[in-house]
Amino acid sequence: MLALLASVLSIWAFIVLAGEVARGDAKHFDRTVLLATRTADDPHVPVGPARLPEVARDITALGSEIVLTLIVLAVAGFLLLNHDYYAMSLVLATTGGGFVLGTALKLAFARERPDVVPHLAIVSSYSFPSGHAMQSSIIYWTLAALLARLVDRVWLKVYLFVTATCLTLLVGSSRVYLGVHYPTDVLAGWSAGLAWASLCWLVARYLQRRGKLEQHIDTASG
Repeated sequence: MLALLASVLSIWAFIVLAGEVARGDAKHFDRTVLLATRTADDPHVPVGPARLPEVARDITALGSEIVLTLIVLAVAGFLLLNHDYYAMSLVLATTGGGFVLGTALKLAFARERPDVVPHLAIVSSYSFPSGHAMQSSIIYWTLAALLARLVDRVWLKVYLFVTATCLTLLVGSSRVYLGVHYPTDVLAGWSAGLAWASLCWLVARYLQRRGKLEQHIDTASG
């Protein structure tokens, strides 16, 4: 029920954000937030410590195609070796489908990258929705949902989802700080990613009930 609610609310949020962007109603908000990441005297100078831009680039790499692909391949390889073929197929289908969906949305909206402040990272694709925000949310939340089914202790489940959420928030926020995405791009990416991850979690539950996924109980819990 929670996954279904999260999916519905996320889809609604994405539709609202897409409408705001299409009408141009988000320009003031986007500009204000981007300018807040730079000093008042010089928009070329980012706020914060001198090393913060480097830290932001390191964090944003956690949502890059290369890093996320390596994570997915590592997890898929583990599931394959563990003979969890349906779980492996679910991971690959979820991440692959999420990439296709994100690419299609970028092409559909064709929003140019922000020019409010200088970019602190190299970018080439369209801006809406943020691919880093969307793909990191899809992959980290999907993996958290799958791992949560391997444990029965609530605090371990909470830890997994909190960790996935923190990673997703950090990646998305870094895109705004680096000046390569509007805030609404990132919000839309999170919304689309959560919607897709929630739907995939529902699929995982359905498959488990059909006997496709086996829930392993943590024997250390006593």
